[in-house]
Amino acid sequence: MIAASELILNPDGSVYHINLKPGQIANDIIFVGDQNRVEKITKHFDSIEFTTQKREFKTQTGTYKGKRITVMSSGIGPDNIDIVMNELDALVNVDLETRTVKKELTSLNIVRIGTSGSLQANIPCDSFVMSQYGLGLDNMLRSYLIDEISETEMEEAFIKQTNWDMRKGRPYVIAGSKTLEQRLESDKIFKGFTGTAGGFYGPQGRVVRLGIQDPELNSKMDSFNFNGTRMTNLEMETGAIYGLGKLLGHNCLSLNAIIANRATGTFSEDPYKAVDELIVYALNKLAE
Repeated sequence: MIAASELILNPDGSVYHINLKPGQIANDIIFVGDQNRVEKITKHFDSIEFTTQKREFKTQTGTYKGKRITVMSSGIGPDNIDIVMNELDALVNVDLETRTVKKELTSLNIVRIGTSGSLQANIPCDSFVMSQYGLGLDNMLRSYLIDEISETEMEEAFIKQTNWDMRKGRPYVIAGSKTLEQRLESDKIFKGFTGTAGGFYGPQGRVVRLGIQDPELNSKMDSFNFNGTRMTNLEMETGAIYGLGKLLGHNCLSLNAIIANRATGTFSEDPYKAVDELIVYALNKLAE
C-alpha cells in the first residue's frame, strides 16, 4: 500500500499537483511547457470534454478528427516533469482508493511539443526536430535507478569530449520511443540528439551578470559526435520525460519547433507560426 505521504491526493480524490482523476485523460497526451499553449492546440479540436488547472498544470481532454487526446502544460524544467510524469502514471497504474499498484498496467503515449534553439547551422529556424535521444544535464533522473535504461557509451563519449566537470553530476542519455518515432516521422523532420538543461541561463551557457563554470560548453556540445550522432538542440524537458517514461513503461517522444539557431545567431521571424505548424502536424499524425 502506498502511503498518503508518498502519493498525495486532494480532498476530492484527484492527484495533488495536476488536479486530475482517473478517466479524465486520454491514452494519447500532448505536453506543452506554457499553460497558454494548451488552448492553442485544443482550438483545433472538434470538442472539449474536460478542463482543469492547478498552478501551471492546465489540462484539457477532447476529440480531434475522432481521436481522443489530452493536452497538458507541464511548466518548465525537469523538476516539473518529475511531478507530471509520476502523477500521470499514478492516474492509470495505481488504484487510488486502495493505494495499490494495478495488476494490469497501462502504457501512455506522450508527445512533447516545444520550442528550442538549434546548435547546428544546418538545422534552420522554423524547422522541426524529433529527438531520438535526450541528454540530461540536470541530475533529476539520477534520483532513480536508471543504469538499465541509459545509453552509457554515449554518456561516456559526451563526458570525455566535453571534459565534463563531474561535480555537476553525471549526464544521462535516454532513447525516445521507436513506436512514436515511426508514428510521427516524415521527411519534413530532422532527427536529433536533444540536450536537456536544468536551467535557462548558466546551464545553457548564457551569461548576463554571473560567470559560468565552463564558458566553452556550448561550443563543445556543438562539436560533439558519437558515431555520426550530433547534438541538435538544447531545451529543458526531453531527457527527463524520456527517462521517467521508460522507467514507468510509457512511450515518449519530443518534437521541437526551432525558433533560434545559436550556431548562426539567428532567430525566427515568426516563431508563433512555426509552433502552430508543428501543432497541426502532430495532431494530424496522432489522429491517423
